[in-house]
Amino acid sequence: MTTSEVISELAKQLPASAILTDPAITDSYRRDWAKDPDAGHPLAVVRARSTNDVQAVMRWASRHSIPVVPRGAGSGLSGGATAVNEGIVLSTELMRDITIDPTTRIAVVQPGLLNAEVKKAAAAEGLWYPPDPSSFEICSIGGNAATNAGGLCCVKYGVTTDYVLGLQVVLADGTAVRLGGPRVKDVAGLSLTKLFVGSEGTLGVITEITLRLLPPQQPASTVVAGFHSLSDAVGAILEITKVMRPAMLEFMDGTAINAVEDAVKMGLDRSAQALLIAQSDSPGADRSREANFMAAAFTQHNATEVFVTDDEAEGAAFTAARRFAIPAVERLGTLLLEDVGVPIPALPQLLEGIQKIAQDRGVLVAVIAHAGDGNTHPLIVHNPEDHDEARRANVAFGEIMDLAISLGGTITGEHGVGRLKKAWLPGQVGEDVMVLTRKIKDALDPAGILNPGAMT
Repeated sequence: MTTSEVISELAKQLPASAILTDPAITDSYRRDWAKDPDAGHPLAVVRARSTNDVQAVMRWASRHSIPVVPRGAGSGLSGGATAVNEGIVLSTELMRDITIDPTTRIAVVQPGLLNAEVKKAAAAEGLWYPPDPSSFEICSIGGNAATNAGGLCCVKYGVTTDYVLGLQVVLADGTAVRLGGPRVKDVAGLSLTKLFVGSEGTLGVITEITLRLLPPQQPASTVVAGFHSLSDAVGAILEITKVMRPAMLEFMDGTAINAVEDAVKMGLDRSAQALLIAQSDSPGADRSREANFMAAAFTQHNATEVFVTDDEAEGAAFTAARRFAIPAVERLGTLLLEDVGVPIPALPQLLEGIQKIAQDRGVLVAVIAHAGDGNTHPLIVHNPEDHDEARRANVAFGEIMDLAISLGGTITGEHGVGRLKKAWLPGQVGEDVMVLTRKIKDALDPAGILNPGAMT
């Protein structure tokens, strides 16, 4: 069959206008935010509206051995939604249903809803969905599940997998399976739900998610401090995390501080080498006690200025500034975005090592971090048209991941492995685990059509 005949066969099984083939349109679906330069040119983009649509695509793709790259909102940062030549991009952006049961505190959600929309729907019922990536306003809940996304409050409340009670997943051959469900306790059978969370579309396509919700978050006190040395800032972080688990403990280095100040004009101290933003949302008097403890820890570690507020708007402004750090730094040049994490005691060695790598390679690296759980985001700024600088940036990218692994850390805390980091995965998990991973992949996707080139 010709390409047009194959696509026509698929079109007969889908609603009208579900398939996009105009290159002027499909080109915008070739890459996620990581902007993988090796992105291919897909045969078509399919915008599914239902599990049945996804099943039709996978049965057709399995029959013709055509690769399928699942895609959410395209906000991924590791190249996990990079199109491949002669393949299909399967977008779930139009799958947007949500049902909330306030009695059981459960939401049943299709993958196309944005994280912010899930939060808003939960809030309308007096509930809260905690995971909050910095991109929560533009990232999809399906992509969050596929990458096991985290966020700013995850130091206390956990990441996406901690809130996924069940999934509906379409496998490579088009079979739709239900895993888990609306039960808080359920240990029947293997924990297959957890297998698919974070699998980056390599094992199946998530078409429905059952989420656990919480009562609304308590009001928070915010503590902000600047430091003239990284070592002082890290000392304060370690002092806090050995005693308590804050609702938020975020870090920005001097480069990130200045980039954010250029963009939002908050009056941040441009001379500071580090800024820490912490919050406590504990109930009653514990909130003030924890906020005062964190302020004292900052002061004891030579903070140049410590600011404490119970005002919700002021706290939100500092949080918004931290969330804007990546777009702000991106104004300085093209970014290679890292996502390395280490055990918290190794944070000093990681930050010092990143500084040395940046100096040795002659590249600008801004660092922001979810400091409370050791998850850092080094942002390597470079000009891709300067081939020598681009080469040095890519060397630094790999050296930072090697450094994290050497410190007992991970090449990704929340963004996923995708295509950009997969070369370093064996170095972290070991060849035995890679063999096991490939066995699972081969069992569920024997033809290798689901997101080929990602992760493994």
